[in-house]
Amino acid sequence: MPAPPAPPIPVAELDPALFAERFSMVVDSVEQVIQGKRKSAHLAVTCLVAEGHLLIEDVPGVGKTSLAKAIAHSIGGSWRRIQFTPDLLPSDVTGVSVWNRATNQFEFRPGGVFANLVLADEINRASPKTQSALLEAMEERQVTVDSRTYRLERPFMVIATQNPIEHEGTYPLPEAQLDRFLMRIRMGYPDRAAELKILDLHGGPSLLDDVHPVLRSEDVAHLTHQVHLVHVAPSLKGYIIDLVTATRDHPGLALGVSTRGGLSLQRAARAFAASLGREYVIPDDIKLLVQPVLEHRLILTPDAQLRGTTAAGILDEILVSLPVPTSRGR
Repeated sequence: MPAPPAPPIPVAELDPALFAERFSMVVDSVEQVIQGKRKSAHLAVTCLVAEGHLLIEDVPGVGKTSLAKAIAHSIGGSWRRIQFTPDLLPSDVTGVSVWNRATNQFEFRPGGVFANLVLADEINRASPKTQSALLEAMEERQVTVDSRTYRLERPFMVIATQNPIEHEGTYPLPEAQLDRFLMRIRMGYPDRAAELKILDLHGGPSLLDDVHPVLRSEDVAHLTHQVHLVHVAPSLKGYIIDLVTATRDHPGLALGVSTRGGLSLQRAARAFAASLGREYVIPDDIKLLVQPVLEHRLILTPDAQLRGTTAAGILDEILVSLPVPTSRGR
């Protein structure tokens, strides 16, 4: 018998130890399916409690879809999978109004986006028109169909996957949509020991069948509220502003980080600090999250691309050049 979900967490105050305990329960649950990738699982759950959306970009067969499914199974909310294909319509994502002869009126039939966790599998295979159907849902947690607005239940998270190697029949995500993803992570291949364990564990029935909810959806919503209680010192807020400003002024970048990107970095740092049992952010939290939060928001100049420069390399250069605050400045 699966263990019952943990009791609800009070919202009024932040208990760092309790937050870290609940957070680890979800990560441990995900690790039943994804072996040797605790860092990726930790970042994915950080994205969840930070009320962000996650883009997982990597080659086939490294567990992108399994990670998303494991998170969905670990929280007690609803989840749906949308398989993005070239013939997928925007109404398949958002929903459609259908005429009901019995009542002589239109009825709204919700699309796949109406769930606590939405897995947008191979998102870059759908047309730009269909991709854009997610924009309002991701930013405003609502969907507008036929001039009527429908609110999405919280927590709400989109986990999208895409293969960066195969380009035939795909449509690159526009910058406006990339900017709405809090993080982009790569799974990478597991080490030898982890891959041996995978061979042993995945030879039988699906391990997802053994993943049961460890938190309720309302508990996840409580965690997201508590993230806002994590303290960010004025000096660290200035550090975040210096980071995003440096990307806008860098000669190798045609597009730097937006204001949304700076807010996303602060929100992710708060969630990451709480996941480690702290009620305050430290500089190392920000430095660790710079690449997953900011890298996908940058566009290189043509000259920088010809020189073989990468967005990750530019971020490393900026981190080295900026002075790091030395105190929390409470």
